[in-house]
Amino acid sequence: MKKKEIFRILFVPTVLLIIIWGVKIIEYLFDLSFVNYGVFPQNISGLKGIFLSPFIHKDFNHILNNSYSLLILIGLLFSFYKKIAPQILIWLYLISGFWLWIIGRPAFHIGASGVIYALAGFLFLSGLIRKNRNLSAISLLVIFLYGSMIWGIMPISQSISWEGHFSGFLAGLLVAVFFKKEGPKRKKYQWEIEEEQEKEESRDIKYYIKRK
Repeated sequence: MKKKEIFRILFVPTVLLIIIWGVKIIEYLFDLSFVNYGVFPQNISGLKGIFLSPFIHKDFNHILNNSYSLLILIGLLFSFYKKIAPQILIWLYLISGFWLWIIGRPAFHIGASGVIYALAGFLFLSGLIRKNRNLSAISLLVIFLYGSMIWGIMPISQSISWEGHFSGFLAGLLVAVFFKKEGPKRKKYQWEIEEEQEKEESRDIKYYIKRK
């Protein structure tokens, strides 16, 4: 893989991580808290959290746990979906945040976990839908690396925004269905190409006979 391609794949997740870590460092150095900029469901002022909450985290451990997932999943998105990756990421980002604002508990929800669940849900279902060998491999990779995430969408802990996880995962599934006809195409084998050519020739012959 060329350096230019690696740069293209990792540019967006790297920029996002720089911002996320920068926000936490500012909080730490100046003894600040940006928690009030998180998503506060069913409250008009809480809508700003849809845009800001993924950049705000409880502590450095929270950031660290999310950082590698963002790097891997966004990297995979930009690696396989290339031209439409920015569009997909924006939709995942906004839909997951908006649904959290609708169904969440009345508290401030922060962190990039919702976006991570959205990415995992999208990559998983998209690989199954498109029947692309490489994307199917990504689906299996997501299951292997993040299969345990399924417990995160259940209300098993009051300290975790399971609503954010649930909203993100559903957003990923929805966007995967919406973009099912876009992105990398399934490789066609020679026998499939020959079969299609035979069908086309058969249709041409029938059309010619009717014209006669």
